[in-house]
Amino acid sequence: MSDTTSVKLSDAAIRRRMLADFWFYFRQNRGAVAGLAVFILLVLVAVLAPLIAPHDPTMQYRDALLVPPVWQEGGRAGFLLGTDAVGRDMLSRLIYGAQYSLFIGIVVVSIALVGGIVIGLVAGYFGGWVDSVIMRVMDVVLAFPSLLLALVLVAILGPGLTNAMIAIAIVYQPHFARLTRASVMGEMRRDYVMAARVSGAGNLRLMFRTILPNCLGPLIVQATLSFSSAVLDSAALGFLGMGAQPPASEWGTMLAEAREFILRAWWVVTLPGLAILISVLAINLMGDGLRDALDPKLKRS
Repeated sequence: MSDTTSVKLSDAAIRRRMLADFWFYFRQNRGAVAGLAVFILLVLVAVLAPLIAPHDPTMQYRDALLVPPVWQEGGRAGFLLGTDAVGRDMLSRLIYGAQYSLFIGIVVVSIALVGGIVIGLVAGYFGGWVDSVIMRVMDVVLAFPSLLLALVLVAILGPGLTNAMIAIAIVYQPHFARLTRASVMGEMRRDYVMAARVSGAGNLRLMFRTILPNCLGPLIVQATLSFSSAVLDSAALGFLGMGAQPPASEWGTMLAEAREFILRAWWVVTLPGLAILISVLAINLMGDGLRDALDPKLKRS
């Protein structure tokens, strides 16, 4: 009993040490810490949107069309960031737009990550003709520009947020598949895999319990970077009218609706664009910090 307790305490101490080491290397990158702070703020804004948004994002105030921000001449205190062409509060729509961005990123990365891991595990573990067939299919997908392929898939599936997320996830799967395959092929030659195989572990146990946990570091970094790309691509599809449809307050859709007012109402275009820019930049900076903290080759002594 005491031996079991000591082992559990030892494991807990090891995990705490690993977490402390991770945070030590992560915080060395000031940009990554700033990105993490902005991302946490984005999450809080999305979660608390019903509480902090001053107006309903779809409510139209017909007596307040294209009202400028409060600091500009003609602005109103009730609309801090102004209103759009149909009188909807810009601040409220930007706040609710954070929900769309997080939802899109989580769904796209989850689908692409799970599918890519399974495909990459199968290709890297079995090798031979199975690996050749899978990788050639992945190469064909990667041969197309990601946004163009997503547009084609959305055109086939039909415009809408759900179909846009599915299309983007399919486009991102090859990146996870190739990364998983490379990691699996490197781990297959390790002694612990040979020992597990000799002890009688089956293929599924070897793939998902023995090998996969040791391949997660680069996959976590790729997932973070793909999160920001998913937000950007979904905004591009929304801007082209193939993603979220009006009156959704998704930032790309807001840009599409504001195109004709770019010269006389700068805020209806600039503010959603800044929201996309800041969110994507913060997630990319956070991904760089994760890469530095998880990759032993990049750790500074």
